[in-house]
Amino acid sequence: MDSSSDATSLSFSALVLALAGELVEGIHQRVVDAGFDDLRPTHGFAFARISHGGATTADLAAHLGVTKQAAAQLVEELVKKGYVERHPHPTDARARLLQLTERGWACTRAADAAAVAAVAPWRETLGAERFADLTRDLAALNPKGPIRPAW
Repeated sequence: MDSSSDATSLSFSALVLALAGELVEGIHQRVVDAGFDDLRPTHGFAFARISHGGATTADLAAHLGVTKQAAAQLVEELVKKGYVERHPHPTDARARLLQLTERGWACTRAADAAAVAAVAPWRETLGAERFADLTRDLAALNPKGPIRPAW
């Protein structure tokens, strides 16, 4: 690889990281403004996995890249705040399935609206067609697909 390719790769990495940070902060601030001011951005990543269905604390730990103990603490916090419920697992007596409460779903809907609003300036800058192309390109770079399906 030549130095020009290296510079482009580094520039790409820096730009994607900066945009990701901007996106997370933009969504979080809008969620707070919608009345969910007792959450942190990490909670949003947890909600994304839990909303997909079938999540246990161990699944959440793997999704977040944290220990099972850290995920258990996060789940306990979300249960106490009224966003998540634990239910018996149908095949594993030791595990509990995590499910969003109505408050958790309301927050998820607010986060979805916040995500649309947060990227609206990007869509406006690029135009609808280029924005759709960028979305397809990013999807091609992410073989695991979205965290959860779009509703």
